[in-house]
Amino acid sequence: MKELLDGLDVVDDADVLESLSHDDAEWAPYGKAVAAVRPRSTEDVRRVVAACAERLVPIVPRGAGTGLSGGANAVDGAMIIDLSKMNRIVEIDVENMTATVQPGVVNDDLKRAVAEHGLWYPPDPASAPWSTIGGNVSTNAGGLCCLKYGVTRDYVLGMEVVVGGPAGEYGTVVRLGRRTTKGVSGYDLAGLFTGSEGTFGVITEITVRLRPARREAPKTVVGAFGSVVAAGEAVAAVTRAGLLPAALELLDRTCLRAVEEWKHLGLESDAAALLLAQLDTPGDAEATAVAEVFRAAGALWAEQSTDEIEAEALFAARRLAYPALERLSPVLTEDVCVPRSRVPEMLSLIEEIAARHGATIAVIAHAGDGNLHPLILAPAGDDVAKRAAQGAFEDMLSAAIAMGGTVTGEHGVGLLKRAGMKQELSPGVLAMQVAVKQTLDPLNLFNPGKVVG
Repeated sequence: MKELLDGLDVVDDADVLESLSHDDAEWAPYGKAVAAVRPRSTEDVRRVVAACAERLVPIVPRGAGTGLSGGANAVDGAMIIDLSKMNRIVEIDVENMTATVQPGVVNDDLKRAVAEHGLWYPPDPASAPWSTIGGNVSTNAGGLCCLKYGVTRDYVLGMEVVVGGPAGEYGTVVRLGRRTTKGVSGYDLAGLFTGSEGTFGVITEITVRLRPARREAPKTVVGAFGSVVAAGEAVAAVTRAGLLPAALELLDRTCLRAVEEWKHLGLESDAAALLLAQLDTPGDAEATAVAEVFRAAGALWAEQSTDEIEAEALFAARRLAYPALERLSPVLTEDVCVPRSRVPEMLSLIEEIAARHGATIAVIAHAGDGNLHPLILAPAGDDVAKRAAQGAFEDMLSAAIAMGGTVTGEHGVGLLKRAGMKQELSPGVLAMQVAVKQTLDPLNLFNPGKVVG
């Protein structure tokens, strides 16, 4: 195998290999990889895939490793393809409002680069300062602005991928999708690969659509509530009122305090939960209307922030909630999504599930689109707390499905949600997924054991 990879950046140091063998998913199993490769070009990836196929070595693509479902976890005997060195912005096409990037480009780095041209790339997962576009595409990442502006799939025009299966021998390079605004020539294979978690091939280049930069700084409305469920009622009220914030986020008291103890941002709230609405429609009418809805829904107080530093601190707290809690304890992160009208009911059920299992659960949420992230804390070495966390995790999956929701809104199936996916989808749909996987990857080399198992 080593001779087939001659000249490539091969990693075989045990400690480094260990760090590359898993993502941030708590308690997701991972195996022992034989090595990792850090390619710098599509040709490098093509060589690695061809060499692995020749020896039937499993291939596990990896971005920044910020995933929360075990999607980047190694299996025994796998070759890890660490795409972090493929971090070049190939082109920013200002006239056509597109960008073409390698998969290792960090989300925020792309945002900054296109902003210099008066453009904006909206997908913004909380991990945007660290996560890569390749990983975002592989999981169809969402984020804070997806309520109004959509998720990653809405911005992917095309991609270059190293594949196997019916396209030819393993190591074939194909281009999927297009660079035009519209195009329906054949099946949407770029859409199929978006969210496929590396199970169909290795993405080596992505072309995304951009938007004009927003004309003025977004306005922030903050509402404080006496309970998490009351905050959920306000979210449903915003939807009923026909208002569409760019972002509508929820943080509970536990999250706020964890962030403040860590970062000292000057956050003060004795409320059980805060709602943060970001509005980017010109003028103040929309922000005023959201504040009024918050008050009518029972907010302890609701105001438009006139201090940009304060507003930025609040949204920084939202992004930092997960790592802040992770400092205190291992965190098992949920990712359920329910119809927006049922957010209050789901929040209430989360409280019931926590009480029933004796689990400690903090809550953050992309509340405006029904995507909830309960964070289940279990101190290291506490087996009772770990069992409680895992029981609560499974119960929340079942509750979301019963409400017509899904077990994963944006983190992906990976390893942690395979049983939940099988509970959510019909046998016929599951069989179709297996058939697609077998057709595109008949040797089952690309990220085996993930999604369809």
